[in-house]
Amino acid sequence: MSTVTTARTDKAGTRLTIPIAALAFVIALAVQFIGQAKIDLGIGAIIIFPMVWGLILGLLVSIQKFKPLGIDLQRVAAALVGVAVLLLVARLAFNIGPSLPTLLKAGPALLLQEVGHLLGTIVLALPLAVLLRMGKATVGATFSLDREPSFAMVSEKYGPDSDQYRGVLAMYVFGTLFGAVFITLLTSLVANWKIFDPLALAMGAGVGSGSMMAASVASITAAYPGDQDAVLGMAAVSNLITTVLGVYVGIYIALPLADKFYRVLTRKQASREVVAAGAGAGAGAGAPAVSAADAEREAAQAEENRLFRERVAESSAVIKLPLWLSLSVLTVLGIGTASVAAKGLSLSIVLGYVVLLALVLVSIALAKVTRKISAIVFITTIGAYISSPWFFGAEALNAAVKTVDFLSIATVMLTLAGLSLGKDIPLLKNIGWKIIPVGLLAITASFLLSTVIAEFALGLWH
Repeated sequence: MSTVTTARTDKAGTRLTIPIAALAFVIALAVQFIGQAKIDLGIGAIIIFPMVWGLILGLLVSIQKFKPLGIDLQRVAAALVGVAVLLLVARLAFNIGPSLPTLLKAGPALLLQEVGHLLGTIVLALPLAVLLRMGKATVGATFSLDREPSFAMVSEKYGPDSDQYRGVLAMYVFGTLFGAVFITLLTSLVANWKIFDPLALAMGAGVGSGSMMAASVASITAAYPGDQDAVLGMAAVSNLITTVLGVYVGIYIALPLADKFYRVLTRKQASREVVAAGAGAGAGAGAPAVSAADAEREAAQAEENRLFRERVAESSAVIKLPLWLSLSVLTVLGIGTASVAAKGLSLSIVLGYVVLLALVLVSIALAKVTRKISAIVFITTIGAYISSPWFFGAEALNAAVKTVDFLSIATVMLTLAGLSLGKDIPLLKNIGWKIIPVGLLAITASFLLSTVIAEFALGLWH
């Protein structure tokens, strides 16, 4: 283990960044030329977008054995994804300002629908996990969609070697590998039913993950092209609310509620275990042997959980890139894909990226100064203001930024995400098959329950 840790690179420069960027550039341009595909399923149609092709092709490249993609290259791709999310949020922020009247009209629906995001997984996915006998890992796997903030919550409450923490890691791995693709197909199917208000669908898309939100919004705007600006703005705000509220709701409401609900659903099983333990105690000489066996079993499970935690930590270890290098690479990739989407390079696309880069850099600087507020919050807030009618330069800024297709940024982001996934594939054998139906239901519950609540809330408010 010490050898692996020593050999691991924690910083990277152009030597590692340029090759993975060049590979992503080729894949992103190729899938942009391929375009989207529509598949009719009878009960509805699903649309597969270039960004999904990019994710799939990136994954195939990262797992192929002919010329293996090094682990450090995959980690660089993952690091670039984190910065690409900031550019995507910046682009979406320019849809919030012009859509502020629509957002205000949504009234309390925007807050009320968050109940679906924050508690939907508990209502539907947790009972399924209990039915599948996932054990205490059920709590960690279903109290939220389990992105990075969930690690600290569960680790602090149950410990890093607990079954609950193993559940968090399992859902994290599942969401990383399958979340964006699945929610694209799900949202495409539901949006093409044409039974929900596009704004309700946009609120449902804000599940708290940048890649999943982008994938979901693409399907909604394809079904409702006339509402694209309002949908993008609504989804961005919903995603921000889910991200910010998710930490507090997770700590004080969702995690305790999931634990309580799990205990209620498994009370009969717990009672049988207590009776069995009592019978063992009455057996006299046999009692210590039973206790020793239980203790040995628990120790073995804790050790297995520890090894799994270390594998996930190794796979998701952060590699640091210079900010100028990350933004330079992403700008080249972004301008290239945006030009293909616009069927030609134009000065306005370049100017649009200049504006987005300025917004991201200012927000990162403010986040470093305050140390309390994340860069995403600053990007969303400042971007919404300078694109709103209240800012004197909004018209010129909006004209430049609108030439940058948000789907082109999402394509770059998910292509890089695909190139980073090869290192996570070996973890599949550790998470077990049960997390697959539970994970699919958790994502479905978060999106659909939030959409349904938003639909009714919008109807009542209007």
